[in-house]
Formats: sequence, structure tokens, C-alpha cells
Amino acid sequence: MSASDGLRRVHFQSPEYLVGRLNAIADLFDTDRTDLLVEASRVYIEDTADSEIVQELGATTYDDDQLEVETVKQLVGAETAQWLRLLKADLEGEPLDLAAPDDVDSYGRDATTGAPDDADQRCAGHACGRSSPTRAHS
Repeated sequence: MSASDGLRRVHFQSPEYLVGRLNAIADLFDTDRTDLLVEASRVYIEDTADSEIVQELGATTYDDDQLEVETVKQLVGAETAQWLRLLKADLEGEPLDLAAPDDVDSYGRDATTGAPDDADQRCAGHACGRSSPTRAHS
């Protein structure tokens, strides 16, 4: 912890046994208990923020307008927060005005029955040994 870290004083209550253990460890390593608390908090937050459940909760609560993008950024990182923001904007946007696709047979056969076409017939006797060819050979 350095002086340039923008320190902020916080006050919280802790069970006596934890304070006792914290003091013992601080004495053992000849360090300040505040430094130990800061380091333990940092490690816990990094581990927790990287967990799948926090990633999912952050995305869900942001999507439900329960969290601001800056809070999500603190939880899941700037890159993931930006991706979630773009995804949310895309999902909330107007649907694209696209015409329904024509009933065009793109594959040269009936896709619902899988009936063979001429290409399948040409490949059936080919020396490639394919049992179910996917395209005709030249």
C-alpha cells in the first residue's frame, strides 16, 4: 500500500477472535494490521470478482437496471463491462427491419427429409470412400 493509492478511512466491527488473530499475525510479520486487512481484502475481491457467479450476477443485475455500468466495471472489469453495455444497447434497440427469407432451397435438396440430389449420387460411387458425402467431387 502506497501513499498515492488514494486512501480512505473506514470503520467496521469485527468479531474479537478475528481481531486477535489479525493482531497476532501482524506481530509475527512485524507489520501493520491495516496492511494485512487491505491485502486480504484485495486477494478476496480479486478471487471473487473472477468467479463465474459474480460475472453472471453482475451481468444479470446490470441487464435488469439494478447496477450502473461503473459498478459493473468495478466488479467484472472494464472490457467485460463494455461488452455488456454494448450487448444491452443492442438488445434494447429496435429490431432490424429485415424481410422474411424466401423459401429458397439453398442446399439443392429437401432439407426436411434429407433426400439425395445429383451430387450425392455422383459421389456415392466415388473412390473417396465417404459413406455420407457432403459435396460433389470434380
